[in-house]
Amino acid sequence: MDHFLYRDGALFAEDVPVAEIAAEVGTPFYCYSTATFERHFRLFDEALEGMDHLVCYAMKAASNQAILKTLAAVGAGMDVVSGGEYARAKAAGVPGDRIVFSGVGKTRDEIEMALSGGIRQFNVESEPEMAVINEVALVLGVVAPITVRVNPDVDAKTHAKIATGKSENKFGIPISRAREVYAHAASLKGLKVIGIDVHIGSQLTQLEPFRLAYEKVAQLTEDLRSDGHEISRLDLGGGLGIPYTRSNDAPPLPTEYGAMVRETLGHLGCEIEIEPGRLIAGNAGIMVSKVIYVKEGEDREFMIIDGAMNDLIRPAMYEAHHDIIPVVEASPGVEKQRYDIVGPVCESGDTFAKERVMEPVQAGDLIAFRSAGAYGAVMSSEYNSRPLIPEVLVKGDQFAVIRRRPTLDEMINRDTIPEWL
Repeated sequence: MDHFLYRDGALFAEDVPVAEIAAEVGTPFYCYSTATFERHFRLFDEALEGMDHLVCYAMKAASNQAILKTLAAVGAGMDVVSGGEYARAKAAGVPGDRIVFSGVGKTRDEIEMALSGGIRQFNVESEPEMAVINEVALVLGVVAPITVRVNPDVDAKTHAKIATGKSENKFGIPISRAREVYAHAASLKGLKVIGIDVHIGSQLTQLEPFRLAYEKVAQLTEDLRSDGHEISRLDLGGGLGIPYTRSNDAPPLPTEYGAMVRETLGHLGCEIEIEPGRLIAGNAGIMVSKVIYVKEGEDREFMIIDGAMNDLIRPAMYEAHHDIIPVVEASPGVEKQRYDIVGPVCESGDTFAKERVMEPVQAGDLIAFRSAGAYGAVMSSEYNSRPLIPEVLVKGDQFAVIRRRPTLDEMINRDTIPEWL
């Protein structure tokens, strides 16, 4: 469920007409719903009720500080994967003891930043990384809390570019070597082993891959405890998918996921961490764009819009589907049209949908891309010298621009011309 609904034929974001926002900020832009962010966080939090747990929002999905503050206010921790994300979380007021640092390529500077500013734990991805964390911790005179990310060699049955739990993926250490690696970690004086980390991929639409991975983690927990390690925390990553279409083929609910976590891991008495990103942010946002032209092709019509692949790259990168709807509903019974929906970037890949059947549109009409809150604005760029588009946050009948569109001069003036020119 989200809070982008039609009222009397007009699309609203909570209690604000989307067309009203477009008139003020221009198109294209991202629009987020506070109520949807809060609702989706609470679904996860309530799904794990009765277990010691923390829901850490995977802020790589959408990292505007206004979003982070919104989620922190209802109890979310943060999962970060870079020094920049760590700094954003801290700037949003999230305390270090509610920030988990993941990612395969943590630099020495990033590790020092987190140890100096406070960190809940590092999810360690390799033995070389472990050595660097130990070295930095000893120099700073602190002890770094760590989990070790294990790769369970489980097929997440998702898109190849967002699968992370197979043996050929770059993430984690092979679970077959875990006991050896944990023994080494325990010998390093700058580290404190507190648990196990696992994350097998994103946009999972079945529970079975999670179950297979978590059963392996449960056995590993018992093995490591028999080796003398104190395993008190299990970081299970994120990955639960969202419905990108309005079909009945919906991914499992957070309540079903929570029940499966209890069944596979509840007997271990560990604190549970999960790191959802897409499910919290995905349906909390839309991208709104304007139709520039409707162009007659040889055997199809092209809907050319002012949004482009640099604004929303998921269709070009992942062949991802987004439902696309008019901001003003068509009259009942109107005959639908078939469009290739494309942007103005000079790439054939700048295509959002092929032969999409939808209500007829004309130049000047507004359309909205549903389920665009995750991996939309954060993956955008200035390709073709197109300014980054605004982000807008709605709360009830209010809205605010939380990232404005830079002017062309601001964008260009970031360049520096060498003296010899």
